[in-house]
Amino acid sequence: MRVIESQIDVYGSEFNDNRASMQAAIEQYRTLEKAVFDKADSAREKFHKKGKLLPRERLALLLDPGSGFIELSSLAGYKMHDDKDGSSAGGGIIAGIGYVAGVRCMLQVNNSAIKGGTISPAGLDKTLRLQEVARDNKLPLITLAESGGANLMYATDVFVPGARAFANQARLSADGIPQITVVHGSATAGGAYQPGLSDYVIAVKNQAKMFLAGPPLLKAATGEIATDEELGGSDLHTYEAGTADYQAHNDHEGIAIAREVVESLGWNEQLTLPEKAVAKPPRYDIEELLGIIPCESKKPYDVREVIARLVDDSAFSDFKGDFDLQTVCGFAAIDGHRIGIIGNNGPITAKGANKAAQFIQLCQQSNRALLFLHNTTGFMVGTEAEQSGIIKHGSKMIQAVANATVPKLSILIGGSYGAGNYAMCGRGLDPRFIFSWPNAKTAVMGGEQAGKVLRIVSEEKLRKMGQEPDATQMEQLEVATAAKLNAGSTAVFGTARLWDDGLIDPRDTRELLINFLDICWQAEHRNLQKNTFGVARF
Repeated sequence: MRVIESQIDVYGSEFNDNRASMQAAIEQYRTLEKAVFDKADSAREKFHKKGKLLPRERLALLLDPGSGFIELSSLAGYKMHDDKDGSSAGGGIIAGIGYVAGVRCMLQVNNSAIKGGTISPAGLDKTLRLQEVARDNKLPLITLAESGGANLMYATDVFVPGARAFANQARLSADGIPQITVVHGSATAGGAYQPGLSDYVIAVKNQAKMFLAGPPLLKAATGEIATDEELGGSDLHTYEAGTADYQAHNDHEGIAIAREVVESLGWNEQLTLPEKAVAKPPRYDIEELLGIIPCESKKPYDVREVIARLVDDSAFSDFKGDFDLQTVCGFAAIDGHRIGIIGNNGPITAKGANKAAQFIQLCQQSNRALLFLHNTTGFMVGTEAEQSGIIKHGSKMIQAVANATVPKLSILIGGSYGAGNYAMCGRGLDPRFIFSWPNAKTAVMGGEQAGKVLRIVSEEKLRKMGQEPDATQMEQLEVATAAKLNAGSTAVFGTARLWDDGLIDPRDTRELLINFLDICWQAEHRNLQKNTFGVARF
């Protein structure tokens, strides 16, 4: 396998300009994340006066010390629904993958410090995605619950699809994936079924409240008067109803019990893994990723420069390197995991699509995970492209991506436009994980092209009606269309809508890929103890 020889001048002005641009993009999304953190932190005194921990304090206590945490979809719902200024992003949930008692788990924490942890439509979408990740990667799912339930302002948007979250819980249990819930506060109405459908439930005394109808609704519906504790306090669920399996005296003890439950699973004892190949680090500094991507998105660069800073020993075996120059395919390894990589040096041609489709099948045959590095304007267009069968060959590539069963990981390192997003395993093609660098763009086409297309279509329509287009109006239409498309293509816009699993600093890419490949590798070798209906309380 050949070592990639970098052609980048890391001391040049262009590299420095690129780095400054990328650093600004990183700072932008980090600032947005901090605003959410600060808003939640402002409730610290209120929580502590009640003897309660803030949601992120609970999370920190749950995680193994110093083990790290991969947060997912931190900006879900940014400036959507009732998030007016961006400070309530996250969908009411803090979530990600981390180690608990030495076991890698999916963790979700209701962010009750912001709007009571109520779930917006984005929060529901995020929940469903978390369940999907837990299922596909065979990860125990731990929930630290305290939520006012669905945001009633958007109840009609979450009521019917919300049932899928409950169905997923039932199926996760039947698949043999443990679900552990610590109830730190309210879990009411439909939200009461979240702990109810968990395999292990821990209720915190004088804080947990689980009931289908709270005192106001109960009085309105039946005339009965009862307190929160009488309806659904921790004592009731521990001693009478049997919904809770354990009772804790405070947040600390509840989390300690959750850790004990995870430890008792013997989860790692059930897994025997073959040895990985010894890995050599890349020959180039990961910091250099900041200066590779041009500030001007239309300026070309070689995706191999990115690959050289991600893969073991910067070694990459080009597949059909001379057959098509714009779609780069090749074999490499990341921390000893054998992978196939597909990247873009331009639009996807008919030859490039053919090459990629064959490559994907070879990776499927040899059980190699696939890594897609997005930076494409989409499929090639034009008379020559159509004559070469671009639709037919592009369809082959999409078929190969859709039907490959090996783990597929996607990183948007630049543009991901049109059907190129599909062919490169965008969200709709079910990648196991998909993340974006903060410079990434995702759209049906570039804003300028969209503006020109709409202008041409509008002018032709007016001429067919016997009217001469007004040049000023057409110019305004073109500019407004371009602005709208461009605003809707940014990395922040996309991550708010869960088009990815989050934004990442390019320098974290290799370490994250190592984690994700480990997760996929372990899932492949883990045998679950399945049952028919999931664990139920009798």
